[in-house]
Amino acid sequence: MSKDFSKMSKEERQKALFEMSDEDIDFSDIPELDETFLENAKRVENTIVVKDDVINWFKNHAKGKNYKVLINDVLENYIEHQVES
Repeated sequence: MSKDFSKMSKEERQKALFEMSDEDIDFSDIPELDETFLENAKRVENTIVVKDDVINWFKNHAKGKNYKVLINDVLENYIEHQVES
């Protein structure tokens, strides 16, 4: 199944993905996980909970940037402008 997802609306992409069978998924660019990878894997817990309205504001104001990058930029700017007491 070769669909051009870039020309589909969000709703069309979601519908196509939900209807896709496992056999239609192209895994060719994903390497197999071997024992070496698994032996060296580390669990990363670097998660914060951000309210949906805050996320949506950043998504709407990212102006072509990844909204997560924008959030990081804002937080870094905040840190830089704090006065040590």
